[in-house]
Amino acid sequence: MDVPTLFDIIHLCAAILGYAGAVLIIYGGFRAIVKVLFLEFSRPAFTYDQIRREFTDKIVFGLEFLIAGDILSTLLSPTQQDLINLAVVVVIRTVLGYFLSKETPESVQS
Repeated sequence: MDVPTLFDIIHLCAAILGYAGAVLIIYGGFRAIVKVLFLEFSRPAFTYDQIRREFTDKIVFGLEFLIAGDILSTLLSPTQQDLINLAVVVVIRTVLGYFLSKETPESVQS
């Protein structure tokens, strides 16, 4: 029986974090779709602003998981090009997350 090496464990953790981020974003999207449909066809206790805020929170949270997965993946193969790619991806995702959280209304309680 082969004992997993540290690189195998890091690769597995990076994959899990990446999948978790994607699942959070997808879950938030489906949940937002369902709430919008309920809002259109009935009188629920939430508004578009609340839906937008919850969906944005899921996107930002998912992006944080994706960044963590990218950082762990880069630990496995730290070439100069991989580090540059990681820096660009982290900056883009961080800026995207920042502006998404600034764009949504703050008055809504999650």
